[in-house]
Amino acid sequence: MSQTDSANAEQSAKWNDQAGRSWAELSDMLDRLLEPFVPLVLDEIGPVASRRILDVGCGAGALTLAAAERGAFGLGVDISAPLIEAARARAARLGSTRAEFVQGDAQAYRFEGPGFEGLVSRFGVMFFADPIAAFGNLRSAMRPGAKLAFLAWRSAEENEFMTAAERSAADLLPELPPRIDGGPGQFGFADSGRVRSILADSGWQDVAIGPVDVECTMNEEELRLYGRRMGPVASLLPGLDDFRRAEVERRIDAGFLPYLRNDEARFTAACWMVTASA
Repeated sequence: MSQTDSANAEQSAKWNDQAGRSWAELSDMLDRLLEPFVPLVLDEIGPVASRRILDVGCGAGALTLAAAERGAFGLGVDISAPLIEAARARAARLGSTRAEFVQGDAQAYRFEGPGFEGLVSRFGVMFFADPIAAFGNLRSAMRPGAKLAFLAWRSAEENEFMTAAERSAADLLPELPPRIDGGPGQFGFADSGRVRSILADSGWQDVAIGPVDVECTMNEEELRLYGRRMGPVASLLPGLDDFRRAEVERRIDAGFLPYLRNDEARFTAACWMVTASA
């Protein structure tokens, strides 16, 4: 079962191509990196046992499966076919019978309902072309009183680790697309006032937004993979000639070097925890 929609055609193209394949192939590593965020979201939404929980932008399924382990009936939705395939494979390996996954654009997906009793997301809701329409569609899938809890990144300035490759190699990559404030993307929800307005305008109530800072770690080998496979600079590497690619990769390594101590990279992830009710 899948539904796609042209409303987020650019994101669909991105996450069903190199970006989605890279996330799927590195999903075990990335989910280890982001594991500390899973209990934060689930603890915020409260008891989930026997409740139907919707995970938006579920990626390879870590949050959906964690909710299922707590007794929820979880549905994960993601626009990326490679990530949904990875999520289904992970669920099969774990023998999970309480987690299901569908490919679809949550901005326009026709959910059966209203039947969900909670909505969660770990960095999966910042990519909508029309976030008011998206959160309105998601609210319509919720039962009255259902709670929303999601994490979104704060600003790029507060998350320097995640833009280290761009800052180091930008002068070598004139084709590097600029980040657009407030546009769909990793830092699309950096402005908490904008997030509050989006949720209010789409019919959510009791909106609360607070900062969350989490210490994250990865080993040196994982850091190398991260730099070469993740993010806008990595997406350009396959199209570069050998000389320019080698120099960009050298710059990537240099950009991440300040975070490396004793073969381990450490950085602080600056996020918003956002809650609301339907």
